[in-house]
Amino acid sequence: MKHSFYVTTVYRSCLLTVLCGILLYHSVKGQNSPPKYQPPETRILFIFDASQSMAGTWQKESKISIARKVLIHIIDSLEQVPNVSMALRIYGHQSPVPPQNCNDTKLEVPFGKNNAPLIRQKLRYIVPKGTTPIAHSLELGGSDFPPDVENCRNIIILVTDGVESCDGDACIVSQDLQRRGVILKPFVIGIGIDENFEQTFNCIGNYYNAIAEEKFSEIMDVVISQALNATTAQINLLDESGHPTETNVNCTFYDSNSGKIYYNYIHTLNHRGLPDTLTIDHIPVYRMRVHTIPPVDVDNIKLLPGKHTIIAADVPQGTLVLKSNDPVQYRGLEFIVRKAGTMATINMQKMYADEKYLVGKYDLEIPVLPRIYLYNVDIKQSHTTTVEIARPGLVTLLRSSVGFGSIYLRKTTREEDWICNLDNTVKNESLQLQPGKYRVVFRALNAKQTLYTVNKVFEVRSGGAEVIQLY
Repeated sequence: MKHSFYVTTVYRSCLLTVLCGILLYHSVKGQNSPPKYQPPETRILFIFDASQSMAGTWQKESKISIARKVLIHIIDSLEQVPNVSMALRIYGHQSPVPPQNCNDTKLEVPFGKNNAPLIRQKLRYIVPKGTTPIAHSLELGGSDFPPDVENCRNIIILVTDGVESCDGDACIVSQDLQRRGVILKPFVIGIGIDENFEQTFNCIGNYYNAIAEEKFSEIMDVVISQALNATTAQINLLDESGHPTETNVNCTFYDSNSGKIYYNYIHTLNHRGLPDTLTIDHIPVYRMRVHTIPPVDVDNIKLLPGKHTIIAADVPQGTLVLKSNDPVQYRGLEFIVRKAGTMATINMQKMYADEKYLVGKYDLEIPVLPRIYLYNVDIKQSHTTTVEIARPGLVTLLRSSVGFGSIYLRKTTREEDWICNLDNTVKNESLQLQPGKYRVVFRALNAKQTLYTVNKVFEVRSGGAEVIQLY
């Protein structure tokens, strides 16, 4: 019985171990699986024209009737879409003309959950009366959106049958809202507007002019599709031959107007050696920074909805490594890298570590004693440039007391360069110095006459050790 109990216990223990292993495997596998594309929360503010001209007949019905019918149909379809919220601002519906009321604009239905019935109700009973304060409506519309949260986008869809009637400049207002990151570039849908006014609306946003009733419904569907759907793109990081072979670099997408960061990706080549496909929002105009050393920017990136866009950047790279013939010496030391002929530091690189740079010439400053300056170090495509400095020697300075002193590199019997000052708080001191001839000058703290200054010349050999007595 004891043996049977032991076997059963062992079996159960093994089974538990196997089950835990399976759960752990799937847990780790789930953690390592690539994250799925998360569509952003889209907040759509409809700005609806209810000015007096909307009462006019357009083909078979009044403009307001056609616009109301199409917009209600859109509200119906958006009501069931996750991650979409809506609001409605109307202008020109409160004060009849004359006189002209350029403040006639109101947020009739604010953003909120399950507010589609309220939007439909407002649209059904709107009566066109007043003027067309587009700029003022856009300006106030920028404040209609709730505070930003992560992964959200604010979109304005303006439906109008006429141009600005007041003194405002809708283009300036729209550009300011985009620059401040309040909204993305608006969509403007014109109802039977003269084609000569196209340029007037292009500066406000993406302009579509419905020249006929059936076109208005089609355009509205296109706009909503563009507002909700992402598109695909790939980043080609090109070498000197123009081939997309460079990779493993962080690429950041910024909104060109506001500077807001939209995406951060580590560039990847897929299993076929081709740039990976990205799913991104096509509405913003982007600036992409490729974080090579130094970085490369690509401006004015526009993506076409429903089309695969290739974004190219010239980033040919080579590798730089700095070594000494003794791998223990200088380990952890960082040296300064600059573009040749400039003083701006572009990187602090550790010795013995490989680092990639754009092809070109660089200046290096190596903080050893004495400091080493190397100019016009050439970085070539797909090539490792190895720079080697000499192994230092160890110099120990023995003093009878603390005092003041300096070390100089002897270039000739007439020319010496200052290297460093001695530590005036200790009696004995050890320094690593590059091979060469040196002079040390020292005077003890308690020596009150200049003639007690000690001068000694010594030589440092690579890997050697020297003891210098300064008394």
